[in-house]
Amino acid sequence: MIGLDLAKNVFAVHGIDAAGNVVIRRSFRRPQLEEFLAKLPPTIIGMEACGGAHHWGRLAIRLGHEPRMMPPAYVTPYVKRNKNDGRDAEGICEAMSRPTMRFVPVKSLDSQAKRAVHRTRSVFVRQRTMLGNALRSMMAEFGVVAPKGVKGLRDLIGRLAEPDDAIPELARASLLEMVRHWEGLDASVRKMEARIVRDTKADATARRLTAIPGLGPIGASATLATVPEPRVFKRARDFVAWLGLTPRGFGTGGKQRSGGISKQGDRSLRTLFIVGACAHLRQEIRRGVADPWLARLVAERPFKVAAVAYAAKMARIVWAMLVSGEAYRRRGEARPAAAPAGA
Repeated sequence: MIGLDLAKNVFAVHGIDAAGNVVIRRSFRRPQLEEFLAKLPPTIIGMEACGGAHHWGRLAIRLGHEPRMMPPAYVTPYVKRNKNDGRDAEGICEAMSRPTMRFVPVKSLDSQAKRAVHRTRSVFVRQRTMLGNALRSMMAEFGVVAPKGVKGLRDLIGRLAEPDDAIPELARASLLEMVRHWEGLDASVRKMEARIVRDTKADATARRLTAIPGLGPIGASATLATVPEPRVFKRARDFVAWLGLTPRGFGTGGKQRSGGISKQGDRSLRTLFIVGACAHLRQEIRRGVADPWLARLVAERPFKVAAVAYAAKMARIVWAMLVSGEAYRRRGEARPAAAPAGA
């Protein structure tokens, strides 16, 4: 086994044989590490699931090795004090030998490319929101305000387009520069969303997921890009817990307590599920909730609590559909009959 501490330029390696004896403990530069792995006989290589880990995992597979990636939080308890790169590699080597350790599957190049599209969109959306909030606050200093939402922001942009005594010319020129940046980001976000929707329509699995109420093309595409192999989760609740939509638990002395949702896992994917659930709940409340479970949930719980609960249910449905390969069925709808043998 080899524990590999990943970095940008200098990589630490800690290797042991079948008896647990240390056989190698040294550092490599990036080109040297590739040469070392190419000459190495088939070996189990452990690493933390961090930046660049999937690249090295794919490289290890091509060279005949078996990569085992682990969440960094699970490796930390095995790192001894006086932390350094060598101790980190030793801790990784120790952690991956534990029988209860959980491993992260290596993403394919296609899955990681799709994930990059979603992450880029998320960055642009955050920057667009920051610019919009900054524009609102600066114009409020001159007594110019507008309602919430994109419509209100466009009203502010429209007022900037024409000279106004309320806003000095010096400030208006700076604010117009901010508007140009906002419009550029907005155009980029719309362009990327159009591409995601187009790719989702071309993918049969993604199209099946969009049949779930509250899950749109962007959420379906992001789910497939982030979780290319759903069977790494033994059951639907494990997938929901990985998304951070289950209560945070604490138990001692035989007493168990549950808090708010854990908010662990992928933040952007969890956000897409919750935003989709909120949109679906608003539509259902507007036209009358037909689902008895959802109607009771909305009546007994605050809106945000109900939205998170429905998002968790959506995640369970997504896992079941991905594992079984079946289409979405509404409550009370019969399972489609199996095709006859030889058909």
